[in-house]
Amino acid sequence: MHLRDDQYAVFVRGHVLTVDQPVQDGGADTAPTPLELFTASLAGCVAHYAGRYLARHGIDREGLRVTVDHRMANDRPARIASADVRIAAPRLPAERAAGLLAVASHCTVHNTLTRPPEVTIALKEGDPCASRSS
Repeated sequence: MHLRDDQYAVFVRGHVLTVDQPVQDGGADTAPTPLELFTASLAGCVAHYAGRYLARHGIDREGLRVTVDHRMANDRPARIASADVRIAAPRLPAERAAGLLAVASHCTVHNTLTRPPEVTIALKEGDPCASRSS
C-alpha cells in the first residue's frame, strides 16, 4: 500500500513492514529497501536454522549472528548477482561446524533461491488501472 513518495506498507500475517529508498535514490530513507528486506530474509532464515541446530545439540545460541553482503549485477535486468552469507557462532565446537553449515545452507529461503519459484505478476481484478487506456 502506498504511503507517500517512495514509501510503501507491506502487510504480512498481521504485521506491517515499511519499505523506502535511500535519499540518493529519491526516497526519504525511513525504512529498509525491498532488496535489504530480501537479504534480511535470507539472513533471518539462516539464523533460524542455525539456531535450531545449536539448540538441538545443546549449544548456547548466545552470540549467534548472521550477516549477508550482496553485490548487484552490472547488466540487466536489475538484480542481485551474489550474496555472501556469514555465520558467527562463537560457542560452536569445531567438530559441529560442518553440521551447522549443512543445516543452515538448506534453509527455506536459500532453497527457494537455488530452485526459484515461478512468479507471476498481474493487475488485480477490478483495479481501476486495469481498465484505463492511454
